[in-house]
Amino acid sequence: MHEAAQENPFPDSRVLGEGPRPHPWLDPVLPLLGRWQGEGRGEYATLEQGFRYRQEITFSHDGRPFLCYEARAWLIDESGAAVRPSGRESGWWRVTPDATLEVLLAHPTGIVETYVGRAAGAECEMETEGVARTPLAKEVTGTRRHYAVRDGDLTVTQFMAAVGQPMQRHLTARLRAVPTL
Repeated sequence: MHEAAQENPFPDSRVLGEGPRPHPWLDPVLPLLGRWQGEGRGEYATLEQGFRYRQEITFSHDGRPFLCYEARAWLIDESGAAVRPSGRESGWWRVTPDATLEVLLAHPTGIVETYVGRAAGAECEMETEGVARTPLAKEVTGTRRHYAVRDGDLTVTQFMAAVGQPMQRHLTARLRAVPTL
């Protein structure tokens, strides 16, 4: 008895021979797809001194008009060695036909943010539409983010209004694309 050949459920694959073709609405954010790693610096008015961190961000898709997003960070010392885990967040970036972004991010610290923004060229700008938090979560009243891909680097800049402080720069990182195997 001969086995029937199985059809590839993802015939238009572009990544490692597997996975669906990106939805056309994702065209403005295609430069973000993949895994990124690098380092950054953080500061805030309530901190005595700034800090360094290592960050990894992954953007993926399943063929529908949104990106799956995950970011992890570790505080690092002056030599670049990891000291401890730091920020972590995951969520979804929905892209509309006119390149509007609607973003939902959840943090394990009890904060959920919704953003609205735009994608243009290799840049995405967004600002919180709302922030929800659990009773024990830090008071965050708003955030703004900028993502830009230039010359193979992803630059991420985040501003935050929290714990009675006005909106101000909080995090800036430069990441490089991690080659796929």
